[in-house]
Amino acid sequence: MKLTFRQLNYAIAAARYGSLTAAADALHISQPSISTAITQIEESFGRPLFVRQRGAGISLTAFGQAFLAKAKEVIANVEALEALADEGAAPHGEFVLGCFEDLAPYCVPPILARLAQKYSGINVIIREAGFDDIGRYLDDGVADLALTYDLGLPTNVVRIVLCELAPQALLPADHVLASRSSVTMAELAREPIILTDQAQSWQHMLELFHMRDVRPLRAVRTGSFELQRGMVANGLGVAIAYSRPFADFSYDGRPLVRKPIADPLPLQRILIAYPDKTLLTSAHNVFIEEAKTWFDEAWPAPATG
Repeated sequence: MKLTFRQLNYAIAAARYGSLTAAADALHISQPSISTAITQIEESFGRPLFVRQRGAGISLTAFGQAFLAKAKEVIANVEALEALADEGAAPHGEFVLGCFEDLAPYCVPPILARLAQKYSGINVIIREAGFDDIGRYLDDGVADLALTYDLGLPTNVVRIVLCELAPQALLPADHVLASRSSVTMAELAREPIILTDQAQSWQHMLELFHMRDVRPLRAVRTGSFELQRGMVANGLGVAIAYSRPFADFSYDGRPLVRKPIADPLPLQRILIAYPDKTLLTSAHNVFIEEAKTWFDEAWPAPATG
């Protein structure tokens, strides 16, 4: 069996982009080149790496997941050896960041901007997804790192906590509770509660009410955080959220307000997660450091004592 680094890199790229065509475009090579490399690997092992789905790209088989994990280890070790030859070389490389879809618009662009100013040789591929898909991406090896809340993650991941946030109430600007310094879960339960229809998310929010032994009057589900905010701003209900956009306006320009919740409730952690067997590259490490710095500045930890 003779495997080349080129074959390994082509297989990794196909998994990263979820498509042979997209991977070929990213690597500036022909699509048959990637297809041939993958076929050669599959013939060597006698097992398929990917399931090819017409019109839906490719997905890793169970064997493909195991192969991808080992292939990434090999490439990471080679890069580490190369770094020994040039200790002054700037971090470089490419990786996939899975990001929870509600966090991505607020956190990822400024972190990537900081990264680009310092390290032009790093390319980050973003995959936005819900909690269940983020966990699957890490399990399957499709994403190298994940930026997400501590919900729905596999057990075999390392968690690097970036910040901890208390849940806040979202209210229409003219709501009777909007002038209060804080609100209670019992007060919120008397209003229609608008939830985002994302796995893990709506169940978690309802559990917060159960912790205080109250039940919402009525629950309405929406497809996204921004739709949730828009419905609140238009007086269709109230909501609870951890994410904190810097502008308290919905897409249609209507204002809404955020209020602390007086009841003691658990904090939620925003973190970077990665499989515990991952060999972090220099590109991974500098991204993690830039994310830590951005969160320290944007959402500093509350003062204690």
